[in-house]
Amino acid sequence: MPSYKAPVDDTLFLLKDVFDFDRYGNLPRFAEAPIDVVEAVLSEAGKFAEKVLQPLNRSGDEEGCTRDSSGNVATPEGFKEAYKAYVEGGWVGLAGDPAYGGQGLPHFLAVALSEYVIAANLSFAMYPGLTNGAAAALWVHGDDALKRTYLPKMTTGEWTGTMNLTEPHCGTDLGLIKTKAVRQGDGSFAITGQKIFISAGEHDMAENIIHLVIARIEGAPAGTKGISLFLAPKFLVNADGSLGARNAVVCGSIEHKMGIHGNSTAVLNYDGAKAWLIGEENRGLNAMFVMMNAARLGVAVQGLGLSEVAYQNAAAYAKDRLQGRSLTGAKEPGKPADPIIVHPDVRRMLLEIRAFNEAARALMVWVALSADEALESPDPAAKRAADDRIGLLTPIIKGVFTDVGFANAVKAQQVLGGHGYIAQSGMEQFVRDARITMIYEGANGVQALDLVGRKLPKDGGRAVTAFFGEVSAFLAENKGDAALAPYLAPVKAALGKLQQATMWLMQNGMRNPDNAGAASHDYMHLFGLTALAFMWARIAKAVLARQAKGKSNEALDSKLALAKFFNARMLPEASAHLARLSSGAETLMALPAAAF
Repeated sequence: MPSYKAPVDDTLFLLKDVFDFDRYGNLPRFAEAPIDVVEAVLSEAGKFAEKVLQPLNRSGDEEGCTRDSSGNVATPEGFKEAYKAYVEGGWVGLAGDPAYGGQGLPHFLAVALSEYVIAANLSFAMYPGLTNGAAAALWVHGDDALKRTYLPKMTTGEWTGTMNLTEPHCGTDLGLIKTKAVRQGDGSFAITGQKIFISAGEHDMAENIIHLVIARIEGAPAGTKGISLFLAPKFLVNADGSLGARNAVVCGSIEHKMGIHGNSTAVLNYDGAKAWLIGEENRGLNAMFVMMNAARLGVAVQGLGLSEVAYQNAAAYAKDRLQGRSLTGAKEPGKPADPIIVHPDVRRMLLEIRAFNEAARALMVWVALSADEALESPDPAAKRAADDRIGLLTPIIKGVFTDVGFANAVKAQQVLGGHGYIAQSGMEQFVRDARITMIYEGANGVQALDLVGRKLPKDGGRAVTAFFGEVSAFLAENKGDAALAPYLAPVKAALGKLQQATMWLMQNGMRNPDNAGAASHDYMHLFGLTALAFMWARIAKAVLARQAKGKSNEALDSKLALAKFFNARMLPEASAHLARLSSGAETLMALPAAAF
């Protein structure tokens, strides 16, 4: 049976030692979150994930969700009670606006918490995760009346939320949507159409579900310029806040999926459902992007969380499973065989997973702290820089974390051998659950195109130039540190390759757009490797500082070995990415479509 231990100590080390938590003390939300409070919150969150959510993961996968003839969906046994406890514990509204019942704590805390919840039970995590994203979009773009009616119970999680974009004939190309909105005399709209793949679209864990739906108002322009965003509740809400009649939105079916069986992925049929406009007419994508960007960051954390839980179980198995003898002689001569942790190839797989996980967690924490800066920094320059950083890194961490997270789940499964293929170990569930993360909230090929086509040229390349500047400044500031030098040189080399790749795109992408498309996947992963190497250099600096003060320990010292492994065995892939992307589009586009 699988197990999970939340990496609370590692998160705290990153906050205190790597990112200098005290430097964020000028942000209002941090006044209520000194480091001792942060530690207490993360510790309790870890316990909830370990003791309440993780035991429901496998049973929820086996049972799945069920739909009755009326379109009502029941979640797996235990989910409803766990969600009630989650709401009562204040976890959904941890970073929510206090004006609507939230606790007003920093956003990075909610992100760190989400890793633990996701690793313990991804299917469960999706219900509150989507609710937070829907609440954020309403908070930014909704009018006061909608906020007063819906945000209090969405913020606390008493009501859940969804995002309704996809239709049977369109996914990424939302300009093709057919769902229509018809004006009503009372200022509302009637929504008619069908949405598919709607995560948490219908369930029994909350008394109301608030759907955010994109649709086209009659007479609106074609394409994405004619899309508007609407709020359509499962149950209409009376003036006094009580629930009224059932709205005309029904779950037509639930999808039979490869993984995330404990999450209700619904087909929703709208038949003149009553809805209200969020934001401006024909500016729905602008409003929905608030939720989409939050969801993409959330999915990035899913890649990390599944990679972490897969690693923990694979490492435990490798230290216990006896099979064969070490190539250099028996390490456990009193036993019939050595544990498989002695074998170099098993170590390779485990080290590749862990070296990614620890650097990815650092990158996640940095982006989460940047979100707090972007929201609340009193310094306009710092605020803009943080917002630029988030915009640039969002497609990178969504694409890289989930590509690598899935690959890592497969590696962890390989460590278990045949037992990894058997359901009882739980490892095959991690593989199945991880696979969707590469697809939803924008397939990873779309993330790569977004990076090279939008994020790099945005504002004249301001964000990418700033990133290069941050890495270069770190290298310059620490060039005299002899102990850190072995960790800096690989970062400098990777940065050089990334700058080469960026220049190649500038010179060749506009000349032939297919060059940009052909380069995008490798560019995204080259950028990701460079960012992870940067994180390892910052981690190494923090560990060396601890050692110099005599305050290190075995767990921290091991990070230096992991950093060296990453630089020696994983970072060289940067050269392959550069070679592939700079070969251009010719070989990709040469074969006629008919020849496929």
